[in-house]
Amino acid sequence: MVDEDRRTQAAVVFDALGLAYEQAFADSVPHRASLRWLVERLAPGSRVLDVGSGTGRPTARTLTEAGHRVLGIDVSPVMVDLAVRQVPGAEFRLADIRDTPLPEDSFDAACAYFSLMQMSRAEQAAVVAKLARAVRPGGFVVLATVPLDLEDTEGVFMGQPVRITSFTAEAFTELASGAGLTVLAEEQTVFTPRGPEAGPEPQLFLHCVREAG
Repeated sequence: MVDEDRRTQAAVVFDALGLAYEQAFADSVPHRASLRWLVERLAPGSRVLDVGSGTGRPTARTLTEAGHRVLGIDVSPVMVDLAVRQVPGAEFRLADIRDTPLPEDSFDAACAYFSLMQMSRAEQAAVVAKLARAVRPGGFVVLATVPLDLEDTEGVFMGQPVRITSFTAEAFTELASGAGLTVLAEEQTVFTPRGPEAGPEPQLFLHCVREAG
């Protein structure tokens, strides 16, 4: 069973942030570059899963405008409502990826941009493996995280109390490889969100393909 306290915490945090989250991160050049990487490799009309879809921008909107079929999943009712209104061309569901059934080989690509960090390490590993199985062989998985060695650590994110779990860049890359993904490109950068309470944060983007067989 999914940890209900973790689910509730994530929903409360992002319900409170709403559009402020989008405004803080909308200008992320690395995020948009990652989306271009994915769009350039997808066949027309690809089916893409967006885990932690937030307000729908920029991820779902970019993919939808490129002609792809997007399913976004998020635990925050506020975020799902915003996404439905902002990106009407995509489908959004209020759900937790940890207990959402995903048929194998059902997507051409899946992405999870900074949406795993309020899960335990075991849960993050299970979700990455689940995404790897959900994309067809030769399909793509894009993952982004803040590469720090943290486990159930108290912190503050955009004024909201959070508990964060993450991996070092090396450990997160090993996690992806262990899930049956081949890392084609890796980008480490530092991004400073907009806002008076925001500080610079390291970011890691992994662009992967599901191995055949």
